[in-house]
Amino acid sequence: MSIQIFPNADEVAAAAAVIVLDRAKQAIAKNGTFSIALSGGSTPKKLYDILASPESREYIDWSLVHFFFSDERYVPSDDERSNFRLAEDALFSKLPTDHNKIHRVLTTLDSAEAAAEAYEHDMRSFFVAARNEAQRFDLILLGLGSDGHTASLFADKPALEETGRLVVGSAPGILPPPVDRITFTLPLIKQAHAVLFMAAGEDKAGAVRTVTSDLGFDPDAAASPAGRVRPESGELFWLVDEAAASYLRK
Repeated sequence: MSIQIFPNADEVAAAAAVIVLDRAKQAIAKNGTFSIALSGGSTPKKLYDILASPESREYIDWSLVHFFFSDERYVPSDDERSNFRLAEDALFSKLPTDHNKIHRVLTTLDSAEAAAEAYEHDMRSFFVAARNEAQRFDLILLGLGSDGHTASLFADKPALEETGRLVVGSAPGILPPPVDRITFTLPLIKQAHAVLFMAAGEDKAGAVRTVTSDLGFDPDAAASPAGRVRPESGELFWLVDEAAASYLRK
């Protein structure tokens, strides 16, 4: 694993798009389908804008793609804080997707934990139908919080230590907005064929430096949740801009 540094967030997103499209093309050629877990945030939105462009629309058969979400806030799907809404506005509404293959978190259920249980059930059903006994996503997209969290896995919260579940409810972290969340667990993330992190902005510089330090140690001893993400037999990509990498030179 290496950290690739780009001049700005736009170029981070462009590099990520190349990885997404190439992975999708390979998976579809091999298995007839491609499974990807999306994330929220400003840099992923730039990625989704590229994937929704005319050139990307023609590159793969988007009706063969199954979309999931690596985490979601427990808010209505039309709320501006919703990761589903971000993807719907920037991506799904502009691509010839099969809407039956867009697996969104049911935040209409009574609690974040209930939504997590339902999402795990949906996911397990998908893996069974796909004969994917190892429960491996082709690609999981992740972001990085300035506190080092990823997905909705926060330091010193029970969700980070979950070992038996694929998806769990997660209490709010220290960063806004203070809402309950639904998140992939570390065991699920580590099973992926590939995990792609994107980070941009100087506010992420401290977290990027911590993760870089973590990568030299056992993942269980990592100082940040993001530093504990090491795919067991898959690939790990870190794409950051110069601002996010600024502390690496100090």
